[in-house]
Amino acid sequence: MPEGPSIVILREEAAGFVGQRIRRAEGNAKIDMARLPGKCIESLRSFGKQTLIELPDVAIRIHLLMFGSYRINERKDAAPRLSLGFDKGELNFYSCSVRLLDGELDELYDWRGDVMSDAWDPALARRKLRAMPDTLVCDALLDQTVFAGVGNIIKNEVLYRIRVHPLSTVGALPPRKLGELVKQARAYSFEFLAWKKAYVLRKHWLVHNQGRCPRHDIPLKRAYLGKTNRRTFFCELCQKLYVD
Repeated sequence: MPEGPSIVILREEAAGFVGQRIRRAEGNAKIDMARLPGKCIESLRSFGKQTLIELPDVAIRIHLLMFGSYRINERKDAAPRLSLGFDKGELNFYSCSVRLLDGELDELYDWRGDVMSDAWDPALARRKLRAMPDTLVCDALLDQTVFAGVGNIIKNEVLYRIRVHPLSTVGALPPRKLGELVKQARAYSFEFLAWKKAYVLRKHWLVHNQGRCPRHDIPLKRAYLGKTNRRTFFCELCQKLYVD
């Protein structure tokens, strides 16, 4: 599943379509395609793992889910979920969720919850975490109402970076560790963005999809953990388990 930094890259790569008028809208998404042709794209925004194409009276919400993808000015050998054609180029989305949103985006979204947003509010994130003391940290980091944009790679790397076991509970974390969790969720997301743009992201993975702990040179544990049941990589020696 593409994480927040990858959606920022999508937004930046498609920025040339802002100001262009949609001439054609087609695909197998179950939306009212007739609402789109003739409208100009006012802005391209992102919230967490969602791409938001803002039009004068409606917004198109794209979520790439687990295996979604996009192509700019080219097509895959597959039926697009949504294909938007312009005088100059086209934007195609595949294997994704497509919805139309009515209403102002600033009323629909609280940008303070997006780890990639300039409006990100770490104090708000800490308050949300303190209200969920029994939640496992591996689930809390993937909670899009707290950390919009954080995905499984960021989860694994952040927990290793701050030396916290994924089965720790939020309420058992010392205040300093809670603060580190919030700080590193955002910091690592921007490092992820820089590394992905430079095509070196995988070279910087410490534990995600790795075999041995880089600190102690012992085998990492691999398991599907938490209510989210996502693949987790961790070191039992240097990642401390915090439980009440």
